[in-house]
Amino acid sequence: MNGRAVILAGSPSDGPWVDRISGYLSDLGVDHVRRIGSAHRVPVHVLELLERYDSDEHPTVFITVAGMSDALSGLTDANVVSPVIACPPRSEEFAQLDVLSSLRTPPGVAPIVALEPANAALAAAKILGLQDPVIAERVAANQAKRAQRVLDADVAHDDSKQAS
Repeated sequence: MNGRAVILAGSPSDGPWVDRISGYLSDLGVDHVRRIGSAHRVPVHVLELLERYDSDEHPTVFITVAGMSDALSGLTDANVVSPVIACPPRSEEFAQLDVLSSLRTPPGVAPIVALEPANAALAAAKILGLQDPVIAERVAANQAKRAQRVLDADVAHDDSKQAS
């Protein structure tokens, strides 16, 4: 059974951040769906979504996108058995202070926190890759490509080859 990521945004204004996560998941070949539900404004809707995706046979990783007061990640993690990755969008107004609501959770509520959309997608792919060798191969290829980019940059900037 193919795994999937469920990207759950707290509001429509989180769309650009979700777009970035979705793009990275697509690059890694991870099936994903996008949903919107605020833990503050429509908690019953959120709980219904969580039940729907956490109770079927598909291996699932939830990626939550909510800033300011990130109740969405905690609510999600406390109500599913699947892994949850919080990826709060950057706040212009409060710099990175909003991230504290993603980091400080009560005992028994343990979402993973990834501050970059690429890292949230990669973490989801690594988790799903534990059961899907095709996704695991894509993760390895992605890591090798990123490593090669660094090695190529080093060769291009190697000053030791200049004559003394």
